Amino acid sequence: MRLETSDIQKIIPHRIPFLMIDRVLECKPNEKLVAVKNVSINEDFFRGHFPDQQVMPGVLIIEAMAQAGCVYFYYSKELQGKSLIYFLAKTEARFHHPVVPGDQLTIEVTTVKLLPKAGFVKAKAFVGEKLMAEAEIGFGIKEI
Repeated sequence: MRLETSDIQKIIPHRIPFLMIDRVLECKPNEKLVAVKNVSINEDFFRGHFPDQQVMPGVLIIEAMAQAGCVYFYYSKELQGKSLIYFLAKTEARFHHPVVPGDQLTIEVTTVKLLPKAGFVKAKAFVGEKLMAEAEIGFGIKEI
């Protein structure tokens, strides 16, 4: 299954400039999700974060991985819009290389553990074949 920005916005409440994934290339519930984030020099955070040596803030890389994980969790739990998914925790976060303007982050998400009202995923962010960052991310479900 492929998702465009408008499809992603139906699942998570984030909007520009806080929507950190542009597209989902592949989503196999309970198996794997692959999403992309195009890193543009026009992003607001580059004006103030190392303005002479632009680097995407690590916290925003984690946020992009968390948003991809949220979409994955939504489909894996078959929530169908009746719940909100909240970012609960991140563990084992590692940053291996800086992400700079012009990079395309490819985010891969897989299941660690799914519980009735929570779950954990493993997320990895790549530029090409190069691993840029990774983390385990926890989510909780709140009925709406």
